[in-house]
Amino acid sequence: MNEKIRANRVRVVAPDGKQMGVMDLRDAVREAKARGLTLVEIAAKADPPVCRIVDYGKWRYEQSKLKKNKAKAVVKMKEVKFRVRTEEHDYNIKLGRIESFLGEGHKVRVFLQFRGRENAHKELGVEMLQRVRDDLKTMANCDQQPRLAGRSVSMILSPLPKEQQKRKFKLFHGDLIDDDDDFDDEDEDDEEHDDANGEDFDGSEEGSDEDE
Repeated sequence: MNEKIRANRVRVVAPDGKQMGVMDLRDAVREAKARGLTLVEIAAKADPPVCRIVDYGKWRYEQSKLKKNKAKAVVKMKEVKFRVRTEEHDYNIKLGRIESFLGEGHKVRVFLQFRGRENAHKELGVEMLQRVRDDLKTMANCDQQPRLAGRSVSMILSPLPKEQQKRKFKLFHGDLIDDDDDFDDEDEDDEEHDDANGEDFDGSEEGSDEDE
């Protein structure tokens, strides 16, 4: 600001937003001080750099508010994966994880991919995601209903307003699950073994599961 600006000539914007044209830096600083204000560089990479005459304290406050609003506006899309045979314990863990994401203001894509003989029973995958949707109705809106696409089904959840959120899924003696907890996958080998033996998929819940 003022004499700390390195350019010799700058394009000046008045406090009301009107253009004052290109001026020598010393003349621009003199004009700002004559008004009891400060010359601040707002676009250093422009040619010539753009500066604005401002009430510096007020300007800094407005800039800090803009930064906070931008930070709040950043919404990440998280993803949690299920399987048709996700057992009850792991199901609860995954919903606790989804609730954590929603509580942080993130959207969540819930995804289920069919494997092997599961492709003949895709209605079970849709039913699984519908169950997830219904179990999370106190935390989320469903922006995209469960939708089949090839060998998978997915839906998108967005968080309810904070004051409306009510968590239901707590684990480990009442403590909420941590976002970085990992759970071992124990059913993949069993599934491959079943397919190799030609056993029919019956939709039963067996084995363990993990978030991927």
